[in-house]
Amino acid sequence: MRERLAWFGEWGRRLHMLVFRGRFERELDEEIRLHLEQRAREYEAAGRPVDEAWWLASRRFGSPLHVREDASAAWGWRWLDEFLHDARYGARAMRRNPGYTAIAAATLALGIGANTAVFSLVEGVLLRPLPYAAPDALVLATGTYPNGAFAAMRQQMQTVDVAAYADGRSFTLTGLGEALRLPGALVSAELFPILGVRPARGRAFRPGEDIAGQDRVVILSHALWQQRFGGDPAVVGRSIDVDGVRREIIAVMPGDFRFPSTKTELWMPLHYDARDPTSAWAGDYMPVIGRLRPGATIDRARAELRVFQSRVTELFPWRMPACWNADVSFVPLQRGLVSDARPRVIILFGAATLVLLIACANVANLALARAATREREVGIRAALGAGPRRIARQLLTESVLLAALGAIAGIVFAAQGIHLLKLLLPAETPRLLDVQLNWRVFAFTGGLAIVTGCMAGFAPVLHAMRTGLTRAIEAGGRGDSRPMSERLRRSLTVAQIALAVLLVTAAGLLIRSLWMLSTLDPGFRSEQLVTARLTPNTSVCGEPAPCLVFYRELEEQVRAIPGTTDAALVSTPPLGGAIAKRALVLQNFVVRPGETAPLFWLTVVTPSYFQVMGIQLQAGRLFTEADLSGHAVAIVPAATARRFWPDENAVGRQVRFLGEQSWRTVVGVVADVRGHSLTSDVPSFIAGAVYVPYTEQATQEDGRIPAEMTLVVRTPSDAARVGAALRGLVREMSPEVAVSEVRTLDGYLSDALAAPAATTLLFVTFAALALVLGGVGVYGVLAFLVSQRTREIGVRVALGARTSDILWLIMKEGAKLCVVGVVLGIGGALALSRSLSSELHGVGAVDPPTYIGVALLVTLVTLGACYVPTRRALRVDPLVTLRDH
Repeated sequence: MRERLAWFGEWGRRLHMLVFRGRFERELDEEIRLHLEQRAREYEAAGRPVDEAWWLASRRFGSPLHVREDASAAWGWRWLDEFLHDARYGARAMRRNPGYTAIAAATLALGIGANTAVFSLVEGVLLRPLPYAAPDALVLATGTYPNGAFAAMRQQMQTVDVAAYADGRSFTLTGLGEALRLPGALVSAELFPILGVRPARGRAFRPGEDIAGQDRVVILSHALWQQRFGGDPAVVGRSIDVDGVRREIIAVMPGDFRFPSTKTELWMPLHYDARDPTSAWAGDYMPVIGRLRPGATIDRARAELRVFQSRVTELFPWRMPACWNADVSFVPLQRGLVSDARPRVIILFGAATLVLLIACANVANLALARAATREREVGIRAALGAGPRRIARQLLTESVLLAALGAIAGIVFAAQGIHLLKLLLPAETPRLLDVQLNWRVFAFTGGLAIVTGCMAGFAPVLHAMRTGLTRAIEAGGRGDSRPMSERLRRSLTVAQIALAVLLVTAAGLLIRSLWMLSTLDPGFRSEQLVTARLTPNTSVCGEPAPCLVFYRELEEQVRAIPGTTDAALVSTPPLGGAIAKRALVLQNFVVRPGETAPLFWLTVVTPSYFQVMGIQLQAGRLFTEADLSGHAVAIVPAATARRFWPDENAVGRQVRFLGEQSWRTVVGVVADVRGHSLTSDVPSFIAGAVYVPYTEQATQEDGRIPAEMTLVVRTPSDAARVGAALRGLVREMSPEVAVSEVRTLDGYLSDALAAPAATTLLFVTFAALALVLGGVGVYGVLAFLVSQRTREIGVRVALGARTSDILWLIMKEGAKLCVVGVVLGIGGALALSRSLSSELHGVGAVDPPTYIGVALLVTLVTLGACYVPTRRALRVDPLVTLRDH
């Protein structure tokens, strides 16, 4: 303990002396002056003249400079003095070589700026703590649970307090003019206390307010409060109509609260009714978050969750499959929320790091070429007593100063890069709004500048250490480089080419993948299709009959709009994000022991839907108007027919929804539609898909017909014009129906391509930078080679060498570098490209056309970089060369 106190005391003393350095130096100068005056007076008293007395006093005292240096060493300041000296000298050297400084700083600015921008994404999305109280104690279950299972979990869990939420909901707000459709979430009463967030106004949900009959309350977002209620401070306690139900506004959340998503504008309690098994056990399966109780650990919570999972299946009114939530666990909430974005962000950061390495190699090559002209300077320094460490520190300081200049420019570049990242990446990217330049990013950039400077300066330092003193002085500054320096330059250039091949290969694979995605047949014709979400309240769709009448009349009137070719209605449009699932019993299909009836994606449509969407019929027939009142029928996609009736005709087969008695006859088979994503028709937990006509028998999991439907209109008009006409038409029919999400079906396709397109564009940008830097590196090496071998080339020309001989002499050097770099880069790409597998669709990580194309592209760029040095070699005049040497 005493040693620690002494250590802290010593460093405290040094820090105090460093802070008040100026005062100590003035006191030292004053002490030196007084000492000299006293000694001079003694000589004067002995009869010496004044001038001689001062000369003898100064000679006896010694050099004041050495005294100051000894004092600095005693005070612990020598390192600071030497650093400031090196920094001043480095700054002067940079001013003397503005061209080299500008090129090197700009090269490093590209690498550091790209890394700073991408690190801000990493920091904002992956690293920054969640803006909640004690975020390390928050956890997320990897499985989802229905309302009844969550209620059991809430009662039985002892290590963690839990809350559930249903995201992606939309609610109709009426009574404030035109009916509005607002994104929101259903949450359990414990959500806000578990997150540790308090409303800006009012109160949070109370325990029990998520029970049926006690859930007539709502909480507004800050943005909704400002936009729709004018920031009225008396809004708390006011009642509004949400989905046809009168609810009391009990709170307004803070402006920076964005959970579960940035789109959420209101929160309502979960509706839990234990007496309704369909609502409690067959409703939405929800994510569950929790807060570890004091003294509990995440490992104990995981063990308790596994025990709960083994018991909860017994509570279901029906048998659950054994695989349901079999591997459920708790993960930290921050990791769980960004799990989908994590691989993409890490891949982008890896690409930016490769660009930085290429930039470092490029600057190191430039510094090596410059170091060859400084051999005489280094030799003189060594002759005057500078040791290897002193010389190395001087060169590294210059390199770090250069990197600092690049970092300053890189921050400006990064600010624009962050703006570009926010524009390119999908808006659904978690925590994207939190990405910004802050002190953590600046600290990272500062550390990166130091590391980059040391990396770029290592090669010149190694060159200086291996240059002999006598040889350096004799070189006379002519740049007589040693073979070791040449090998370093070639190695750095090969590394640049190899890293460029890595990035260009990744970009090529992503381009191929994006092309495959964009050329996939989605199963429908998206051109000239406009969609609109229609949401009636209970006054319109409280019962099936008036709801069917409303939609039938609306469909007929929409067809009468000038310019409209046809119209239809669908419950869940392709790529819309919504899924309606029902368990289906199939004729002659035997469910395996321990499993349940397969889940199907239920899509409710009007008879003209397939014609409007351009979905091809493959067998049987489509729906007709007679099917709306006749025998119950269904249509299945081709993939579903192949799976459940292989080598058989699906037309005529019987299917029945679980819990219903009547069977449906399959009357047609249509082409597969990319309903879930561009790469899958249905989610992994869905066995197939089924279409049924919009009748009273088209019930969902809750036993009701869909009230919210999407209108699909085939028209050459744009979405804005169709939306205006549709809103006016709906307002005349029923002002209680909200019209929202008016957009083209091409827009859905564009959104589906947004994430891969953003990743591909960023990789293409990094690959382009890598190619440019790699080409500059090859050019620099060959240009230096030509300047070093000018005399040799002149002699060869004087002895009769042909142009082709000189051409081959230079080009073969570039070709060697290119071949080695491409081979190493392809090998590295083969080893690392599998990390891109999650981003590739329709193309493998080992795609021969891509690798061949990348090799050819990099070869062309490299040989193109050889062109200028080769022309310079061909213009060598042997007479001038021999005379100058």
